Amino acid sequence: MSSVPDVVLNNGVSMPQLGYGVFRVPDDDTERAVLAALNAGYRSIDTASLYGNETGVGRALSASGLARDHFFVTTKVWNDDQGYNSTLRSFDASLGRLGLDHVDLYLIHWPKPSLDRYVETWRALEKLYADRRVRAIGVSNFQPDHLRRLRDETDIVPAVNQIELHPDLQQEQLRRFHAEHGVVTEAWSPLGQGLALRHPVVAELAHRHGRTPAQVVLRWHLQLGNVAIPKSTTPSRIRENIGLFDFALAEVDMAALAALESGTRLGPDPDERETRRRPGFSSAGGRWVS
Repeated sequence: MSSVPDVVLNNGVSMPQLGYGVFRVPDDDTERAVLAALNAGYRSIDTASLYGNETGVGRALSASGLARDHFFVTTKVWNDDQGYNSTLRSFDASLGRLGLDHVDLYLIHWPKPSLDRYVETWRALEKLYADRRVRAIGVSNFQPDHLRRLRDETDIVPAVNQIELHPDLQQEQLRRFHAEHGVVTEAWSPLGQGLALRHPVVAELAHRHGRTPAQVVLRWHLQLGNVAIPKSTTPSRIRENIGLFDFALAEVDMAALAALESGTRLGPDPDERETRRRPGFSSAGGRWVS
């Protein structure tokens, strides 16, 4: 079984650098998929109220028999629930569905600037952190301007910013901002919805290292210092995606992958997002420094 290294967040909490994501996994399938991931050695599970599968994640964690301090759970507050009191209510609902007494990382799912509630939502997350109901708080899909506003108007630095990041969209400027402010970069869609695996450069590196294209791309993420949360419901691929810790990419390999940047965004632009619920889904630190 693979041993996943940790990254240390800005409040001293350790988080596995490779996790398992359950976006678009139906709730009825989630228990089986998460159990397969836990059996393969994953200890970090990423879900969200939007995904409609927190209950399945909770069932899997309960069935696993793992002690609570042996797994790390992330969930997120959805756009419709932004606002101070509504965020606190949404958190309570997520916690109930998960069947836990706390979560390890709680995120604002999108900034949705047109709603203009992410600052008060962040203050609710600060309250949850102060009350020790979450071990760390962070954001998802925030751009530098959104993060600067949190810096100027609130107290706690987000521990994590979970963003779309893959070889076609490497987010160098945003990653640099994170590094300057002690924010961990976490990649959603780390394989570019499978598109990254089709690059001839990736295929050549996979052949040279005797690995799969997915393993090469995930190894690239880890060597950049990113946290990555690949998703698969196929047990063999779940196991394959965690088999990354007995090889390394050379500097020339990393440079070849860096050259794949095309600026292609597969998800919505966080500055323009006017989100309605997606069909098929429902929802039921440190200190800033200059």
